[in-house]
Amino acid sequence: MLDKLGQNLLEALLDSWDRHNTIVLNVLHALPPGGLKAKAMENSPTVAVQLSHIHHTRLYFLSQTALEFAQDLTPLFRQEGDEQLAERDPERIAQALNGSARAIRQAVQSRVQTGQAMLGSNVAYDHPVLLLQHMLWHEAYHIGQIMLALKAMGHPFPDAQAEPLIWDVWRREW
Repeated sequence: MLDKLGQNLLEALLDSWDRHNTIVLNVLHALPPGGLKAKAMENSPTVAVQLSHIHHTRLYFLSQTALEFAQDLTPLFRQEGDEQLAERDPERIAQALNGSARAIRQAVQSRVQTGQAMLGSNVAYDHPVLLLQHMLWHEAYHIGQIMLALKAMGHPFPDAQAEPLIWDVWRREW
């Protein structure tokens, strides 16, 4: 059982995860027409692949460390012959990202509150919060790549657009 300080800290960490997922979804919803096909460079993954990969990574690490939280989640990649294709429907991507974000949140919260380890056959985290931090770092990298792809496509996120969709989610200014 967490004391009041520990509970407050856990709530702040989980809130940061929720805000982060809001930003990922804001970027998805702000994509220009054709934005899911954008690439940073010719051989780079598309924005659709990057977003599907974010969800896939959440599923993988949940399946390794807290399987019960991953069981109702479905992948965004589908196999067609030798190719693995990413989801291209923004609404399906958003639903999947919301589901996997909720599952990560619940897994971390549960493991912290019960003191259970996050151990899998291929992955282990010394503390559940490290899973959360890993996901934040990983996904921020991909959001940066998405921003670069949009810039390469000729549709950069101007500061006036990025401010309310990204930065205002983290802070308040007077």
